[in-house]
Amino acid sequence: MHRRLIAPGALAASLLLAIPASAADFTPGAPGIGDPYYPASGNGGYDVSHYDLRLKYQPKTDLLEGTATINATTTQNLSRFNLDLGLKVSEVRVNGKKATFKKSGEQELEITPPAGLPKGTPITVVVRYAGKPSEVKINGFTAWARTPDGGVAAQEPESAAWWYPSNDHPLDKATYDVSVSVPDGSQAISNGVLQSQSSKLGWTRFNWRSNKPQASYLTTLAVGKFDITTDKTADGLPVLNAYSKDLGDNAGAARASIERSAEVAEWLETVFGKYPFNALGGYVPNVTSGFALETQTRPFYSPRQFANGSNVSVVVHELAHQWYGDSVSVDGWKDIWINEGFARYSQWLWSEKEGEGTAQELADYVYAQHPADDPFWKVKPGDPGPENQFDIAVYDRGALALQALRNEIGEKSFSAILKGWPKEHAYGNAKVSDFVKYAEKVSGKPLASLFDAWLFQPSRPDAPAARGAGIARSSAVPAAPKSWKSIAATNGVHDHGHGHGHGR
Repeated sequence: MHRRLIAPGALAASLLLAIPASAADFTPGAPGIGDPYYPASGNGGYDVSHYDLRLKYQPKTDLLEGTATINATTTQNLSRFNLDLGLKVSEVRVNGKKATFKKSGEQELEITPPAGLPKGTPITVVVRYAGKPSEVKINGFTAWARTPDGGVAAQEPESAAWWYPSNDHPLDKATYDVSVSVPDGSQAISNGVLQSQSSKLGWTRFNWRSNKPQASYLTTLAVGKFDITTDKTADGLPVLNAYSKDLGDNAGAARASIERSAEVAEWLETVFGKYPFNALGGYVPNVTSGFALETQTRPFYSPRQFANGSNVSVVVHELAHQWYGDSVSVDGWKDIWINEGFARYSQWLWSEKEGEGTAQELADYVYAQHPADDPFWKVKPGDPGPENQFDIAVYDRGALALQALRNEIGEKSFSAILKGWPKEHAYGNAKVSDFVKYAEKVSGKPLASLFDAWLFQPSRPDAPAARGAGIARSSAVPAAPKSWKSIAATNGVHDHGHGHGHGR
């Protein structure tokens, strides 16, 4: 055999060509996804496609044990990467091999696989963990609420880190299988469709599936003793509602409201287009909080939402989010108007449908309620800042912007936009600027100045400008529309009472 001698330098060069990436080419994924409002939220370096969560929860002790299997794809050459989790981890495997890991900060789980992961590699991450979620504090609060008979995970903008490891930001949406074992006599409620239920040795396992992309904060888990109603819509969509057995005086009003979910969703389809998910419903656990949340396919409602009687308006709000916020999610948390302005405006449209005040009358009333020196006008719905993310101005001033748009472009174009937008961006993410461009494209009109006045200027559009947009057509203060009381009762609908919401 003839052997060709290779000089040492040439040999080194040939070896470099043969190795696709050196160790120096692999770098850690960022500890945040890049959201300026919440720099620590989410992580960089990978994209999750599916979460499989296998859990066991003991209501008496609040002990949660879990094994999370995460399917993802690397988006860079990764030497290590982070997941967001507050509970204690006992083992991590990446592609079947044990990985080293450590906790940093309050929620960062830093994982180092045995070897670097090239960009574009499908990976499977298995995390075994356990702990008491109600004892975990991140940013000074817990998103896990203890109830007399169990516990509930529901919060915005973060809730996942209290019960499973994730890339905790709306930019990384995924499908979910959530399997939960609880003592016989308790139930586990989550998102999507209940695939199966079985009992063995004193424990009952509930298997839930969400088959459309879902943001991590929109996942929910509730364990307790519930009265459950099931049905199907005219289109065959499964409907499941759950009510804690100890809601007391609020039980009747809660049922009278949430049992109308199918009716409300059917009406919303005439406004926003076909319902985007595989299930419908809502649940009311026995929590002391006062907010509601659009957890995907199965909104969470606090009992206090029904303390003054039935309130279908809050159901309208949370179900509208299934299109605006859930199917089309924020690109960054500054884009919150895409969620809240539209959900509030849907309440105005419901009032119009019910003959309790038109959206125009509600817009005129809201404008008149806030004089020019009201701090209400200082909040910019198009970029409110994290401290004002759930300020009432994001809702009401945000809805005013939509009524101004409706008046400017006419009913036909406005309806086309309301239906077309969630279809155009279904199961994805979008910015406020994307909506402005889309509205201009559909209407054929320049709209930048209109949106600037109503969403981005820290001042009240003056009366002539407002009248030009069809708002405040009279200088007289109008009477409150009939629906105002029920709509105002939902003003604290997302007042979560923690560091990421009001009063941060």
